[in-house]
Amino acid sequence: MRGHGHRRYYKQAAAEAMRAAAQAMESGADEVSGRTTTRVQLEMPPQAMDRLTRLKEKTEAASYAEVIRNALRLYEALVDEHEKGAEFSLKRADGETVAYKIFV
Repeated sequence: MRGHGHRRYYKQAAAEAMRAAAQAMESGADEVSGRTTTRVQLEMPPQAMDRLTRLKEKTEAASYAEVIRNALRLYEALVDEHEKGAEFSLKRADGETVAYKIFV
């Protein structure tokens, strides 16, 4: 792919993976849908909080909770695929494909 089209493709693929994982994790839905939620309090070192803030801005998430929920969905989808024997790779902007070791 040329230009920034590859970014759109990977964002769509990630969104699809998150939706699939979300279907398996319905227990975390909002009270509006009739389900209850659980409050979780986290202590994070400054650099982790900086990373969370940057991700919130980059993804235009409405809240830190949204970033964490999306990250959890994606992580769960990756773990599920890993358990099925999947291997992961990245295609860089220059076209190079490299193996990506998420789980060692």
